[in-house]
Amino acid sequence: MMARLKTALKVGLAMFATAQAVTMGGLLILDRQRKRHRGHVPFPFAPPREMPTGADRVTVYTKGRDLYDDMLAAIDAAEDTILLETYIWKGDRVGRQFKRALTEAAERGVDVYVCYDVFANLVVPQHFFQFGPRVHVLRHRPWTGARGAPFVRAPGLNHRKILVIDGQVGFVGGYNLGSLYASRWRDTHMRVRGPAAAELENAFVDYWNSSRGRRHPALPQPDHRTWHSPITVVRNVPSVAVYPIRYMYLEAIDRARERIWLTHAYLIPDDDLTLALVEAVERGVDVRIIVPAESNHIIADWLSRGYYQRLLSRGVRLFLYQDAMVHAKTATIDGMWTTIGTANLDQLSLIGNYEVNVQILDAGLAAEMERIFTMDTGNCIELTLEEWKARPLAMKVSETVLAPMRPLL
Repeated sequence: MMARLKTALKVGLAMFATAQAVTMGGLLILDRQRKRHRGHVPFPFAPPREMPTGADRVTVYTKGRDLYDDMLAAIDAAEDTILLETYIWKGDRVGRQFKRALTEAAERGVDVYVCYDVFANLVVPQHFFQFGPRVHVLRHRPWTGARGAPFVRAPGLNHRKILVIDGQVGFVGGYNLGSLYASRWRDTHMRVRGPAAAELENAFVDYWNSSRGRRHPALPQPDHRTWHSPITVVRNVPSVAVYPIRYMYLEAIDRARERIWLTHAYLIPDDDLTLALVEAVERGVDVRIIVPAESNHIIADWLSRGYYQRLLSRGVRLFLYQDAMVHAKTATIDGMWTTIGTANLDQLSLIGNYEVNVQILDAGLAAEMERIFTMDTGNCIELTLEEWKARPLAMKVSETVLAPMRPLL
């Protein structure tokens, strides 16, 4: 009897795994056909404008071209140091612009330090990442920085996007480097001028010094960080098993009393985050989430949709961004708290990858983020519970088959 049960279990698991493989294969074929026929549709964006935030000045970017222009101008104006850390760096026109600007800066005597994630750039010809001897390059691999017992110190991808110039100007957010992102993706990045740039510099220096090889020079810690600022930097560091960004979100959501407006590329929250959002609605908070109608990862879309029923049925409002990939990782709460960064609301970001988010306590910046959110909802279709329940049976079956993969992403 026991042998039959074991055999039946093995057969059942094999059949389920086959169903998952067939489902994923079908979705990937569908996605390939969909992308082949997708054209570029313009989407609304907000012109960048600088605003005071404590002792700093902050600019929010919603269009890649605007961001890249200012990043390249900052690199060209650098006098002492350039620290660049990125996840994806395409070898296309935009990517070459950045490589050329960094090379020219190094040639005029600026100390240039570059980090990029090798796994994220496997499709980029690796000779593109060859620089002259004046540019210090650290190539992040999944095991970079992982030391000690594996259950304490884990490997992870470097999903961060940071640029710091002379310790005085810092950029951080969701934008990778590439022509696609310059005009076809809706993302959010920020620039900070002033003392808080040292916090981004510190994040880069800590990562560099803990991950560098023998050929890489050590970087000095910035000595001009302040204790009191409305701008703080929160980092996930897998090599020391530290993941504070998840708790940053949970604490902010728990404090909310009026509104929680989130924009996220990949919405695959764990049970605690889901419960926190639902409980916020129950105490009268207006909870709204913008997600892409169709993201660049169709499997992530299907996994994300597994949460729609629970969220919609409990009063969370979902808005599907149309005709473009929305890649932002932002939130603004109660007209006071804002975060902009690299972490998605999924397991890979919250307990897996190297990530960095900035949180800001400032009413003026929160008002700007609310204006941007309202602008983005104008390019969305709100999804209702009734519409979601009426989706085709094939979609429901596919979501069920893929559901066990949610904890992996």
